[in-house]
Amino acid sequence: MKPSKTHLSHAVETKMLLAEDTQPSAHLPRNADMSRAFLDFKTAQDQRLEALEQKHSSTTALNEKLNKLGACVDNQTRRLDKICTQNAMPIANSIGENEAKSAWSSYIRTGNTSALSSLANGVESKGLNTLSDTQGGYIAPAQTQSRIDTALNAVSPMRTLSSLRQIGAGQYNKPVSLSGTQAGWAGETQARTQTAAPQLDLLAFPVGELYAMPAATQTLLDDSVADVDAWLADEVRDVFANQETDAFIIGDGVNKPRGLLDYPQIEDDSHAWGQVGYIKTGVDGGFDASDPVNALIDLIYAPASVYRAGSSFIMNRRTISAVRKFKDADGNYIWQPSTQAGQPSQLLGYNVVEVESMPDIASGNAAIAFGDFKRAYLIVDRQGIRVLRDPYSAKPYVLFYTTKRVGGGIADFNAVKLLKFQA
Repeated sequence: MKPSKTHLSHAVETKMLLAEDTQPSAHLPRNADMSRAFLDFKTAQDQRLEALEQKHSSTTALNEKLNKLGACVDNQTRRLDKICTQNAMPIANSIGENEAKSAWSSYIRTGNTSALSSLANGVESKGLNTLSDTQGGYIAPAQTQSRIDTALNAVSPMRTLSSLRQIGAGQYNKPVSLSGTQAGWAGETQARTQTAAPQLDLLAFPVGELYAMPAATQTLLDDSVADVDAWLADEVRDVFANQETDAFIIGDGVNKPRGLLDYPQIEDDSHAWGQVGYIKTGVDGGFDASDPVNALIDLIYAPASVYRAGSSFIMNRRTISAVRKFKDADGNYIWQPSTQAGQPSQLLGYNVVEVESMPDIASGNAAIAFGDFKRAYLIVDRQGIRVLRDPYSAKPYVLFYTTKRVGGGIADFNAVKLLKFQA
């Protein structure tokens, strides 16, 4: 049965009305093109129906024209559907982040907290961390915290070597298996003997509060071109890095990380979990004068082979100065200076990282450590850097009491060994 002109026209109009209903607003681009395409499509459809009814010879040409117009209408409809979908998607916190940055900048420059309070209580609080009590300061936005963390990681040697983990609580607990996962052998049809349960230990890494108080002049803060976030990150970077590194090496674990050298030290032959094994140089307070390299070789092969691939030496600059003078039997220096900027030098094929908090060569001191520090040491950062603006205590300067919570400790006692200078 041949469709009537009225029926087809009604179908086309219905399709176009549905497309128009999906328009998000009257301000969409190329809306005139859509209307013109519809009118052309309707006119061509009417001509086609008349040609069919009259069996006019131009039916083929009209069909081609109608197909082109139909394709145009379909393209316009798809474009409208795409725009409607995009308009329905939320903008990814860009407004909140910009407002949070503006509110934070206003607080740092002028001490005005009204914008921070408004954000913390409003819908844009995603761009700003939880608002803290004014006596303890305000928690910096994610962008500011990321900037400080990036600056800190760039200058802290232990952060470049160790594993890093961010937490939202006051302590991180890590279960470890002391005996390893049990396994066995069996034939295809043989019964499997039940394996013993692994022996577990729970390592706790509490965080302590690290603080600094950089000062700025009001002139600097009034300068609209100055980047206050970059200034704050640069000011606390070196102070935090020095304090952290001391704690990661010699910290006692009381309100601070527990240092690598604070754990019980025992000769490697008697080493057990919870203790750090060491190798002796054989000379009290120094290397063997006739063959000093042997002690370093013994230290390299003290950890199991699974740890050696990612291992490094750490020592302070005075120890490095002594070790750089060692030569092999052929008179060649065993120290291999770096051939690329930013890459560490090597000692007997392993990287050497300078850590100033390591002790000097002296009687009984463990002045050199070697191991895979990614496995050996874990640094825990609690999210949230708090800043308290103080314009009163040191007039005419403005102080910024900045606090960060950090913890750390040994996570694998088998992954690191010490070289102790004793007979």
